[in-house]
Amino acid sequence: MTKRRLLRLAAIAAATALGCSLAASPAWGADEPPPPETEQHRPYLHFTPERNWMNDPNGLVFENGTWHLFFQHNPHGTRWGNMSWGHATSTDLVHWEEQPLAIPRGFGESGTEIEQIFSGSVVYDEANTSGFGTNENPPLVAIYTSAYTSQHPTHPGIQAQSLAYSLDHGRTWTKYEGNPVLDRGSQNFRDPKVIPYTDPESGESYWVMVAVEALDHKVVLYRSEDLRTWTHLSDFGPANAVGGIWECPDLFPLPVDGDPANTKWVLVVNLNPGAPAGGSGGQYFVGEFDGTTFTSESTVAGDALPQGELFAGFDGGGYDGWTVMNEQGGTGPWGAAPAPGTLDGQNPVTGFVGSGLVNGFVGGDGPVGSMESPPFTVSESHVNLLVGGGRHPRVDGTQLGNEPPEGRLLFDGFELPDGTDLADAGWELTGDFATDPSRNPSTTGGDYYLGAKRLNTWEGGPKGDENLGDLTSPAFAIEPGEDHLSFLIGGGKRANGTLEVRLIVDGQVVRTATGPEAGQLNWQSWDVSEFAGREARFQVHDDATGGWGHLTVDHLVLGAEPAQPRSEETSVSLVVDGEVVRTATGANSETLDWVSWDVEEYLGREATIRIVDNNRFGWGHILVDQIMFGPEAAAPRIESFDWLDWGRDAYATVSFNGAPDGRRVLLGWMNNWDYANDIPTGSWRSAMALPREVELASTPEGPRLVQHVVPEFAQLEQSDRAWSEPVGPIADGAATLPVEGDVLRIDAVLAPGGADAVGLSVLGDDESATRIGYADGRLFIDRRDSGDVAFHPAFPSLDDAPVALEDGRVAITAYVDRASVEVLTADGEISITDQVFPNEGADRIALWAEGDGATVESLTITPMHGAMWKEAGADDATATPPAAEVSALTGPRRGPDADGDFSIKVKVGKGQPTTVVRLLEDGRVIGRVHRAVASDRVVEFLVSGASPGAHEYRVELENSVGVVDGGAVRVGVAG
Repeated sequence: MTKRRLLRLAAIAAATALGCSLAASPAWGADEPPPPETEQHRPYLHFTPERNWMNDPNGLVFENGTWHLFFQHNPHGTRWGNMSWGHATSTDLVHWEEQPLAIPRGFGESGTEIEQIFSGSVVYDEANTSGFGTNENPPLVAIYTSAYTSQHPTHPGIQAQSLAYSLDHGRTWTKYEGNPVLDRGSQNFRDPKVIPYTDPESGESYWVMVAVEALDHKVVLYRSEDLRTWTHLSDFGPANAVGGIWECPDLFPLPVDGDPANTKWVLVVNLNPGAPAGGSGGQYFVGEFDGTTFTSESTVAGDALPQGELFAGFDGGGYDGWTVMNEQGGTGPWGAAPAPGTLDGQNPVTGFVGSGLVNGFVGGDGPVGSMESPPFTVSESHVNLLVGGGRHPRVDGTQLGNEPPEGRLLFDGFELPDGTDLADAGWELTGDFATDPSRNPSTTGGDYYLGAKRLNTWEGGPKGDENLGDLTSPAFAIEPGEDHLSFLIGGGKRANGTLEVRLIVDGQVVRTATGPEAGQLNWQSWDVSEFAGREARFQVHDDATGGWGHLTVDHLVLGAEPAQPRSEETSVSLVVDGEVVRTATGANSETLDWVSWDVEEYLGREATIRIVDNNRFGWGHILVDQIMFGPEAAAPRIESFDWLDWGRDAYATVSFNGAPDGRRVLLGWMNNWDYANDIPTGSWRSAMALPREVELASTPEGPRLVQHVVPEFAQLEQSDRAWSEPVGPIADGAATLPVEGDVLRIDAVLAPGGADAVGLSVLGDDESATRIGYADGRLFIDRRDSGDVAFHPAFPSLDDAPVALEDGRVAITAYVDRASVEVLTADGEISITDQVFPNEGADRIALWAEGDGATVESLTITPMHGAMWKEAGADDATATPPAAEVSALTGPRRGPDADGDFSIKVKVGKGQPTTVVRLLEDGRVIGRVHRAVASDRVVEFLVSGASPGAHEYRVELENSVGVVDGGAVRVGVAG
């Protein structure tokens, strides 16, 4: 729970300021955004900022009894931009209080943005080596990346490392006048993690920085005695996963199996894309660090080919019988022969075998085309092939062209005679679009429009993305048999109704659609059969500002059938009898990896391999090599590397500096750059994963990380409300359990037996659920039908990891928190973290199996109190808590307290439950107690070391219905 919410509960008005932004912001109008605790997908266990965008955790440090979390923050919008450092603090890693903005982006004298504050770290400079503080008041020092904009007078476009310091425990920060302190002249040198290092033999101490040259897949190490002057030590990499840029490194020692005499070093390297589930993720290496060089002992070397027959290796200098269709009039995307490797303008291509491969980057991402193999007879049970390039899957029901459906074209497709505008054609224009009607139809903006003209709300007024208003068509009749209205639409995407096209019938909006957050137009269709014989109007509504605050629309067609959307695929597919039966795509990576298709059902049938590049934009190409037929599936190389998490939503994970008692606590950003800007949250965007404590444990492969959610979260478990399932068989099908909730810990041991799959579903309702299951040697989270999955094509996913059964059983611990599921197994060696966005009210839990023979060995479901925004867990309340009695027990009883040590007692009322009691001083929580039904009515808070003077303490009471003011007490302390 943040300080901002506490102030609001105390009736102190605080309007949230939403200023101008480089990134899109939600349009709240004149009203304050809704209270955070009421927003549908707001987590209660995970840290989220009260408002606006958040990404990477930065500056994680423990100092003076406080855990500090700094984070990448856009203080002016809910999408990435305006990068600054936000700040939150905690005394227990569970309850976080959001602090004022810590380090803001920089501006020049003219007010132009010249510096964004990217990721970095914070150290407690206890010996004042930097000279920023004193021996009596050592500073906190932030080491961060200055991402200088093109407007910077001396470092345009450069990323370099800078310092800021705080002398008041992180509340305020001063940027060092000598910034930057480390500049390599690079555009991709970033994310410094600084740690103290002491040579175990000489006793020499200094600071070590690990940062990245992101595009080179390289960790660079430096040393400094004073944090201001840095000397290069060594480089590490490339190694293991290089399918995306390297970011956010970390370096720390850990004892193996708790033995301090056997210590290894762990190097964490996050990368995007290239993680096993796709998109963003984090890998790690285990090895030695001698103060100068990190030496990995876990780098995977060598790569044996799978067993089988080579069908196409593309090493002979030609395409050998393949039918190759480059774009008409050009040589791309395939060229006349296989590529020898990396092409001009392309990042390094790796992972292919031999001297050639199919590389759809001939001519860049722009050209489109296809190629198809000679026919062959399927003779083995598996087709194995290396695939890389763009992540644009093939979608059934799409077309490779851009053909409109049959039907009646409305408004002449906007191909009005030159000199004729929409107003002349009977359209009503309001707002900025009425300023100069000749701007629409437009001849600029968008891609994949038809003809020369279209509607464009960027061009339609004088303000670009800041244009506001409506374009409303004349009335048109929907004739019987015209069951679908289809149109091309591109531009911005808004889920709040501020940017959309509308169908209006009898003055009511009956259909809406928004853009894809892209310039390319694609077909959308509405079923309008129910409006046959009635008149309608088409409206373009633009009440959105900021990035992508516009729409482009073209070619409205009324017809019997809907339009067939245009494919944007970069795919390789198996075609049998003219039908695509297996397909794969890249992972937005120039590194190829093995894909395997089980084709046993097609043995003896004739087939071809078809490769398609139908995408002209970012990652609009595909890489294919080494197509083989064999008896076994090829193992993806990526699964031989060591991963911090196997889910889709664990990125930029780094550890806290200075954690007490030798603890190593990691924290990651719970999101994925594939869709981060589009997740369907409200006034905020993004959460942190739960903090995890990590150790090194011996495995057959060597020491590897094991992790567990920090034990402090046990304080939130409502053990008195825990529910357990007796040991027994699990019937084929799904059975809803007599327990429900959306903030839970689940501990289960399941035995698949003879069943094909077994598991649990959570956050369920009649329409959807998130499935946690085990099948074919893999633990998975299936969120393909988890609620809202349509906001981005990359979101629906089944994310899994290889997990061996132990005595025929799999044990899992899962944390469920309204919009996320985190699963840990294999004694903490494997974790899967996924966001989900369930339907409102979805809280059912079910046990399921596919087939007979599965058993539940143990199952306990424990409701949890919240840590943020809403702390009360399940309590059966129907109204807010009753009044309480607040008193103070001081000594002596009359006059001021003598020593600053006293107790404050709260006697809660009878009737409705009082589930949480909080004690506040100066708007800050200084104590809290969670209560159960059987708890004593008197809650006592012990206060020690209170300073002389007057102290006012307030009490808040909370249950699942709401929060009330529980009263106040004033205590004086003698001087």
